[in-house]
Amino acid sequence: MSRVMTRMNAWLRGLMAVAVAALVGTALLSGAARAEEKMKVAAIFSTPIEEPWVNQVHEALLKAQKELGIEYKWAESVPSADYARVLREFARDGYTMITGDAFAAEDVTRRVAREFPNIAFVFGSGEGTAEPNFSVYDNWIHEPAYLSGLIAGKMTKSNVVGSVAAMDIPEVDRLVNAFCQGAKDANKDVKCKVTFIGSFFDPPKAKEAALAQIGAGVDAIFAERFGVIEAAKEKGIIAFSNMSDQHELAPDTVVTGPVWDLWPTIQQAIKQVKAGVYTAQDYGTFSFMAKGGASLAPLYGWEQKLPPEVLKDLEEKKAAILDGSFRVNVNESTPLNE
Repeated sequence: MSRVMTRMNAWLRGLMAVAVAALVGTALLSGAARAEEKMKVAAIFSTPIEEPWVNQVHEALLKAQKELGIEYKWAESVPSADYARVLREFARDGYTMITGDAFAAEDVTRRVAREFPNIAFVFGSGEGTAEPNFSVYDNWIHEPAYLSGLIAGKMTKSNVVGSVAAMDIPEVDRLVNAFCQGAKDANKDVKCKVTFIGSFFDPPKAKEAALAQIGAGVDAIFAERFGVIEAAKEKGIIAFSNMSDQHELAPDTVVTGPVWDLWPTIQQAIKQVKAGVYTAQDYGTFSFMAKGGASLAPLYGWEQKLPPEVLKDLEEKKAAILDGSFRVNVNESTPLNE
């Protein structure tokens, strides 16, 4: 009997060992499969993908797809009435981070975020964060906007500089005000004109507004919206682009302009989600020049066209911004149309 029991115990131990090995192997396989799963990131945009603000977000996410191995999907030109539906579809399809612009649908975006507390909502927004999962960012590029104005103030012959912008909201106002302040700091005789077109993307209307300003004496213009550079090129005045490097649109017209790089923001958010340490936060400072989120577009040969004293003032101010010895004022009040 003892010999039979011994054999049975040995058989049971062998069977248990095989079962344990199988379970361990299954666990390792599922663990490896999880490790190979890509983090899914989605973006929702209210305007077409070529609109500069949206395009900078899109470019950062394409870079994340390449360098951080995420799976990326986006929806563009989404009306406010469809935001909730598209956001819920992304959330239910397994996207662990959703980003985009919430300006046109703040209440809707935040309401959907509350329905999915385990998903990271990281949105361009003019409002604050919301626990536990709603983070915010924006194009805090007032510093290079100021530097652009500094050049405009030195280069204007009529002493009238202009800005054609989307609408009278803080996110836009701070850029227009910074551009005007830079121009006035460079030239105390400068007057600033501003026109709001009432849209984030209406190039024909922006061009029409720019032509009207040029007709009123503007000879250096801030193209806060698409369409302005075309008018400047037609009328032979200098222009300053916004959000992205738009030199190629009109090399003899575009001097430079503020560039927004969302990569530092997107990289930080994705790494936090992957590490399981994501919390609702304001990523605003990641768009400042010192963090690499903002810069002045290259001059592309305009170094030879600009007077030496303009280049000297530009470099000194840029260095002062980067080392913290000079701060560009954040003025989000309605710009004066002088």
